[in-house]
Amino acid sequence: MSQDPVHDPALHPRIEDPILRVEDLSLWYGEKQALASISLEIPAKKITAFIGPSGCGKSTLLRCFNRLNDLVDGVRISGDIRFEETSIHDPETDVNGLRKRVGMVFQKSNPFPKSIYENVAYGCRIHGVRAKRELDEIVERSLVGAALWDEVKDRLNESALGLSGGQQQRLCIARAIAVEPEVILLDEPCSALDPIATAKVEDLMVDLKSRYTLIVVTHNMQQASRVSDYTAFLYLGRLVEYGETERLFINPVKKQTEDYITGRFG
Repeated sequence: MSQDPVHDPALHPRIEDPILRVEDLSLWYGEKQALASISLEIPAKKITAFIGPSGCGKSTLLRCFNRLNDLVDGVRISGDIRFEETSIHDPETDVNGLRKRVGMVFQKSNPFPKSIYENVAYGCRIHGVRAKRELDEIVERSLVGAALWDEVKDRLNESALGLSGGQQQRLCIARAIAVEPEVILLDEPCSALDPIATAKVEDLMVDLKSRYTLIVVTHNMQQASRVSDYTAFLYLGRLVEYGETERLFINPVKKQTEDYITGRFG
């Protein structure tokens, strides 16, 4: 007899006061269904990792949290996501305000062709911060927070494009935290980085969770096991298993999870 999905311990760990709640979420790109009936809760000020083979829906789910999928033609969504108990799909929702509260760091670092300083200050300027002293404080605080200040403090007016790949990715994290979000989404943030740069970004993620909720998509299971508190395993657009990372990796409930983690498929 199959487990009632609502009470399936493999899908619903006990999470106190989740900051985000996904409720029976499905998504289609045109005729193609990318997500199917996903429900999960994201804990505040923890790192939650989404793992699974390419094309399983990890990045699609991540982009639902700040409604980036709205920008894709032909997208249709059913179900809901609640952010601090308010639906992000409520007609009253200010999408720009949502994206300020739910920041995004992409797979490929994408600094603007501007100075290091202007990259970090950019979002604050858009949101109306004009005073130089305030911008100076925000830039320094954000670069310190992204563990980059000591490396760039003497070259703030140089182009961000002159930074190394790992530094560019930490700059993008500084840019994300400059507008003081509550949640940071990271879509395979280390996939283009070497092991040393990857280790710096992973250390940074662990440091940031004392102040922010982090959700990271990764194809690197070792990375998920190193940095995350909770892990969700997706396959073909469905949530297969979700729980505390240590439990999921050491003692998965579902055979499909065990097969993926041990490299038998995917």
